[in-house]
Amino acid sequence: MAEGINVRFAGTLQQFIHERVRGSGLYGSASEYIRDLVRRDYEREEDQKWTGLRDTLSAGAKAKESQFVPLNAESVLKKAKARRKVRAR
Repeated sequence: MAEGINVRFAGTLQQFIHERVRGSGLYGSASEYIRDLVRRDYEREEDQKWTGLRDTLSAGAKAKESQFVPLNAESVLKKAKARRKVRAR
């Protein structure tokens, strides 16, 4: 069973929420409206993560073969450990 979260709105924000619920006809209650806002925010954040990953990977996908640098696991791990030591200081 999901844990509930109670949130109280007063004044202008409360009025705004009630207007959205009554005026749009899309939501049966303020709770439905708030859940929809949270879902949309969650989806927007997930989309931003994927967009960031696609942007990062697209540079490599578009690169010419001559731009690639040979790597091996040992050298990558060695550099990562060196960076960790520097950050720990």
